[in-house]
Amino acid sequence: MISKNYHTTHLFRPTDLMAELINRQYSLLQIVSRFGMSLGVGEKSVSEVCREHNVDCSTFLAVINYVGNGCRQDFIPEPETISLPSLLKYLRESHTYFLEYSLPSIRRKLIGTVNYSSSNEFPLLILKYYDSFFEEVRAHLDYENKTVFPHVDALLTHHPSSFTIDAFDTEHDETADGKLNELKNIIIRYYSAPSVSNYALNDVLSDIFICNEELNAHGLVEENLFLPAVKLLEERASEENESIPCCEEGISDASLLSPREKEIVIGVVKGLTNKEIADKLYISLNTVLTHRRNIARKLEIHSPAGLTIYAIVNGLVKIEELE
Repeated sequence: MISKNYHTTHLFRPTDLMAELINRQYSLLQIVSRFGMSLGVGEKSVSEVCREHNVDCSTFLAVINYVGNGCRQDFIPEPETISLPSLLKYLRESHTYFLEYSLPSIRRKLIGTVNYSSSNEFPLLILKYYDSFFEEVRAHLDYENKTVFPHVDALLTHHPSSFTIDAFDTEHDETADGKLNELKNIIIRYYSAPSVSNYALNDVLSDIFICNEELNAHGLVEENLFLPAVKLLEERASEENESIPCCEEGISDASLLSPREKEIVIGVVKGLTNKEIADKLYISLNTVLTHRRNIARKLEIHSPAGLTIYAIVNGLVKIEELE
């Protein structure tokens, strides 16, 4: 859950001084830095600092006010108010913060704090548990960096890919939150190391609490700010594609596709994820993604809804199979 330190029920505005924003709620300092903003803000307003760093002010305030007020539903902004370039910058920097600073720092402190001995394997089990959690987070953030964010970049430059944001899985947030909660409880309830300073142990435990809160808030920003904005962008891109007339052959000639590509289309229109299609056809996920890009290029159809119409018209599936 979000820490009470986040709860202010205060709405920051463009005219507020950036220094007052930070002083009023220091927990937002990391958010400021993840937007690429440095300190030394003087008496400049939020809008002035945003302008200097080429950050969309409404997007910055959307994140600050949402996270700063405990990620409450009533602080979720309309997708139209979000600048995806600015939000992508924030999310990418957040990933860098977690993977290169916060999580490695906790690991180093754990190594320096827990007491290893041949007669006590418990500290080693704690470290192994943390490493498992770390790798799980790394794998998901790498997936976002290499697949999800490039998809949004492509949409922004009017080069949509076959990937859709519906395939984006946010279940890692609950998993990560659960694992860190378990680790906290294990240390608090069961780890006793008289030879280790309580100050050092409490310090690393405090870092774990903070990291847990930040990962939770990060996941909620993705779920409630990023995903709706991307879905809106996809809808607009789909409307633009549908407004461009395509040749009659493109919608009526199934011979454009290879047998494998037809299998991919059938999987998509039946609601399977890319991973499920890969498992069913015994091919890699990258191969599925490559086929989907080729399908989109050949047919000039980028949405699952468009592929469904194509599949029905060309006899690849029957309507009753989709009900």
